[in-house]
Amino acid sequence: MSAKVIGRFAPTPSGFLHPGNLLCAILAYLSVRARGGQCLLRIEDLDKARCPRTLVTQCLSDLDFLGFRWDGPILYQSERTAQYERAFRHLQDLGQVYPCFCSRAQLHVSQAPNRGDTLYIYPGTCRFLAPAEVEARMLLKAPAYRLRVPDQSITVTDRIQGSFTTNLAENPGDFIVRRADHVYAYHLAVVVDDAESGVTEVVRGCDILSATPCQIFLQQLLGLPTPEYAHIPLLVDANGTRLAKRSQAISLSSLSRRFSREEIIGTLAFAAGLIPEVQPCTLEALIPHFDLTRVPRTDLRLPTRFLTDSSGS
Repeated sequence: MSAKVIGRFAPTPSGFLHPGNLLCAILAYLSVRARGGQCLLRIEDLDKARCPRTLVTQCLSDLDFLGFRWDGPILYQSERTAQYERAFRHLQDLGQVYPCFCSRAQLHVSQAPNRGDTLYIYPGTCRFLAPAEVEARMLLKAPAYRLRVPDQSITVTDRIQGSFTTNLAENPGDFIVRRADHVYAYHLAVVVDDAESGVTEVVRGCDILSATPCQIFLQQLLGLPTPEYAHIPLLVDANGTRLAKRSQAISLSSLSRRFSREEIIGTLAFAAGLIPEVQPCTLEALIPHFDLTRVPRTDLRLPTRFLTDSSGS
């Protein structure tokens, strides 16, 4: 008998859930349920200032409204600092991390963004600082800590996007594992959490695909298993604009005032290619016929009627 499939949905509650978040939740949930597996819920609230409790509560309420039923207790990253600290100390013992005093402004001046928000190819500015220089700078500023990456290519074999390879030294370069304010970075937290929870499959947005080699490298350093990955295409509006929190995409709270739960699920299932036409349905009804191979690689367009009210909630 094969090992049980364990998946997870891991939202960051820094804003209201929007259709892109919900589609990811639906596909992650169906992928494991269709194989008799378990689906966990993890709240990625590492940065508590950006993820206030009110948004966490709204996130949980929205997921409950759609009919998600999670296996096991909900995991909150804000409560797991000790686990991340242990992993960080192990990386220190391996000589893999070093203090970095560079500011975002300095990196922005030095080169253009690599992708997305404020991510850059780190030029290695602080990698070779002499111990005396590090000590002097620490008197003036608390450092972040970066992971030393080798000149090594890592390949992700993705269930949707196919093969993706990147050289860590070229993209993104040495990356942060602990911020200057002692908040642990996403890459470190996510590999620790996935391993401890026994996650065997990760279904998430393809905007994270280019970061996956960093996580695989961390898994190798920490002796953690690597799950299967499936990066779903992004959900866009009629103009091809990605639905995201920063673009004030329509929230589930707003949608639920105009559409039933079944209508919302059915519309998203149609957008992902799971059903041939828009029709009301439940998560449970989608499970028996779910096939991840139906999901295309390219961006998915949300029906216009979902975007007539862009005011959010």
